[in-house]
Amino acid sequence: MSKRALLLNPKDNCVVALEDIAKGDEVNYEGGEFTALHDVTLGHKLAIVDMESGAQVYKYGAIIGSATQTIGRGSHIHSHNLKSNYIEGYHHDDAGYSASGEQA
Repeated sequence: MSKRALLLNPKDNCVVALEDIAKGDEVNYEGGEFTALHDVTLGHKLAIVDMESGAQVYKYGAIIGSATQTIGRGSHIHSHNLKSNYIEGYHHDDAGYSASGEQA
């Protein structure tokens, strides 16, 4: 079954799922298509190229983070394989603290 995804910027190496995608689904986006390697829910990212650990991940034409492991084309990209660069001072496990480090 063919599913849709959105390429936000030509520089991006990931697309955003426009609907829930099941492992094995063909995914189409402006500029290409691939087979999904994992189940991915609406709004999540999928790789459109193979990436080595340490590779920069682009979304919106900007670097949003780096791969923490090899990510294959068609793979789900999320916190399990991406180190975020959104806010330099923020850490996922800093519950109770704001991005600036001050107690919330």
